[in-house]
Amino acid sequence: MIEVQDIFIQFGADFLKSHTLSPVQAKAFRAIQNCRTSALGAHMDTCDECGFEKISYNSCRNRHCPKCQTFTKEQWIEKQNQYLLNTGYFHVVFTLPEELNAVMLRNQNTAYGLFFKAVSETLLELCADKKYLGAKPGITTVLHTWGQNLMYHPHIHCIATGGGLTTDGKWQSSRKKFFLPVKVLSGKFRGKLLFLLKQAGLPFDSALYHKEWVVYCKPPFENASKVIEYLGRYTHRVAISNHRILGSKDGKVTFAWRDYRDGNKKKTMTVTAVEFIRRFMLHILPSGFRKIRHYGILAARDKSKRISLCKKITRTKFKISSKTTLEKLQKMLGANFDLCPCCGIGHMARGSPSYKKTA
Repeated sequence: MIEVQDIFIQFGADFLKSHTLSPVQAKAFRAIQNCRTSALGAHMDTCDECGFEKISYNSCRNRHCPKCQTFTKEQWIEKQNQYLLNTGYFHVVFTLPEELNAVMLRNQNTAYGLFFKAVSETLLELCADKKYLGAKPGITTVLHTWGQNLMYHPHIHCIATGGGLTTDGKWQSSRKKFFLPVKVLSGKFRGKLLFLLKQAGLPFDSALYHKEWVVYCKPPFENASKVIEYLGRYTHRVAISNHRILGSKDGKVTFAWRDYRDGNKKKTMTVTAVEFIRRFMLHILPSGFRKIRHYGILAARDKSKRISLCKKITRTKFKISSKTTLEKLQKMLGANFDLCPCCGIGHMARGSPSYKKTA
């Protein structure tokens, strides 16, 4: 199977001849190239039955690396389980007109932060209005910057509780199949973001005040477990996963994608390897930037107290199970992932580092 790493290793030098990377892009670029290779050092795995030894190379743990997100995702999802409530959940997506792409890309730290601010304030203010809900919901937001074709397309996915906490400490449920009017969401979001961009001194075309912005609500989740499935797919996703890469030949890369503008049809796309790397590098986030954020009753301050109250008044009885690292790995890789390849009886246990990477 061809992986992103293979393309970076084979064509990285060609890419760098014509493209310059920022420090954070260069760090991600090197990490993906070196992930699970001798460049990052290794450790020795030893069978607890026959003593067979095997060298395992270390992971880069970069958040943009397709190899390194699965375990991090599992850890994050398990933590979020404790905040699920016995209520409906809605999925709302805020997109930007393509006329803003240039200003967003050139001012990522500032512009992405303003994007989150406009989205969260839009949702919280409308939900606070008694005409719609009259309460404070719990909202989890995730920034994605790519489309299926790997081109630049910043948008924010939001998961919101179908109800919220009122100012007098009661739970107010929303209608089961309706969250907020899309046109109202779109108009308020447009006004907020353009105001924030102007306030920050970032340029944009004034015609955007009169353009229709796209905000859409997907069908509500059937139950809380479906929310976790969704979060698992979206929160730690990188621009393209390895399984979507179909092949690499003659300096070109072919990958699978869905064309949402053409009835969500499955298609294939072939681009030069250098263009593939260029598109991938568009989606490297600024260092330390938080692409997952929580608002409302899920905001960090006093969250435990609010969630405890919400669980009580919504009669939430979900059991919280804490999985060990071994159990998480078995879920991802299968029950016998650590079975000794030599004797087929014992299990491979990690030992001390066999050597360390050099400077």
